[in-house]
Amino acid sequence: MSGISSDMDLHRIEVENVTKVTVFVLRGFTDDFDLQVFLFLLFLAIYVFTLIGNFGLVLLVIGDSRLHNPMYYFLSVLSFLDACYSTVITPKMLINFLANNKSISFLGCATQMFLFVTFGTTECFLLAAMAYDRYVAIYNPLLYLVSMSPRIYVTLIIASYAGGIAHATVHTVATFSLSFCGSNEIRHVFCDIPPLLAISCSDTHTNQLFLFYFVGSIEIVTILIVLISYGFILMAILKMRSAEGRRKVFSTCGSHLTGVSIYHGTILFMYVRPSSNYTLEHDMIVSIFYTIVIPMLNPVIYSLRNKDVKEAMKKFFEKNWILNKVHFKN
Repeated sequence: MSGISSDMDLHRIEVENVTKVTVFVLRGFTDDFDLQVFLFLLFLAIYVFTLIGNFGLVLLVIGDSRLHNPMYYFLSVLSFLDACYSTVITPKMLINFLANNKSISFLGCATQMFLFVTFGTTECFLLAAMAYDRYVAIYNPLLYLVSMSPRIYVTLIIASYAGGIAHATVHTVATFSLSFCGSNEIRHVFCDIPPLLAISCSDTHTNQLFLFYFVGSIEIVTILIVLISYGFILMAILKMRSAEGRRKVFSTCGSHLTGVSIYHGTILFMYVRPSSNYTLEHDMIVSIFYTIVIPMLNPVIYSLRNKDVKEAMKKFFEKNWILNKVHFKN
């Protein structure tokens, strides 16, 4: 009996050692310090530009009455999402470039994954809502403000966030219910799902199916909404007689289509493929592109090709230049 009891105690200790992982280590790109310093400066510059660009766009929409319509409210929410999306990942990554201790707690890792999946999924739904908004504006412009009333666009924004939170909850619970044993080193710069599955000692087949089917379903639904919306938009464009009207539509919709193509392209490459095709080193670069680089590009994509935004920016800088000139004279 004592032998059986000791075996049970040993098994209990082994189980506890397997399940009670409290710290992960984010290995990142490289151990070369000179390269880490270079990457720190590079991504710090990208992060600062991202915050200035996205929060600047939010303040521009709030401050300029000409931008007070659903299209720009959606754009301001997208900019806020991008700033948050980047902030979930970049500060911790910057610290790890220069720190000897590259650890992240179990709870911190789960929180980071939950937030980044929430913001990423919300952006998918929001881009689809923006495509629908463009369809309503172009297909029936006289009834645009009626069809896209505050009740409608606020509901679409809230539904996008709700979908993001629900999706993030599923993956976070599923991933952190696994057992982690052996190495606790994550070969990544943040707590993404594939590298965490790679170091789990549990059977991750169900998690991989979750990842493939949930992300795949969201991609299919949101891309279909975009394609159907732009199908109707194309029909409306073909009926237009004014060349100026067509140019304005192409300018507005071209920005959105560019953003959608870049974002969904990287998501599809990253997650919607068989697990046998995952290469953590390549996927690390791809995931950094859509979590850090795309949030920096979006303000450029949506502002440089949009006449109203460019005019609002010009007005803002002219106003501040005049105020500074008056202040300097006084």
